[in-house]
Amino acid sequence: MKLPKKLKIGSKWYTVEVVKFSDKHGTMGNCDYTERKITIATHSTLSRKRYKSEDIEDTFWHEIIHCILYDMGHKLEANEKFVTDFANRLTKAINSARF
Repeated sequence: MKLPKKLKIGSKWYTVEVVKFSDKHGTMGNCDYTERKITIATHSTLSRKRYKSEDIEDTFWHEIIHCILYDMGHKLEANEKFVTDFANRLTKAINSARF
């Protein structure tokens, strides 16, 4: 999946930045609501290995879900288990779509 450079969530535009290495904690993605920026890493800082494309895609949707829930003012925005489970199912649904 090719990641977009920008996308609109609610009434706000977010930029998507793809970086080579994850943060020092090994987190593959992050969304910054103040700067309206989603960051996705392609390689692990800890092991120096490239992440699988499926993991990068899943991380992208994970961060999008955080941003959508934040825009909605929803209490589940910070619930990592919920967001991860939702993102996993969304990624599988998108990847299984047949046109």
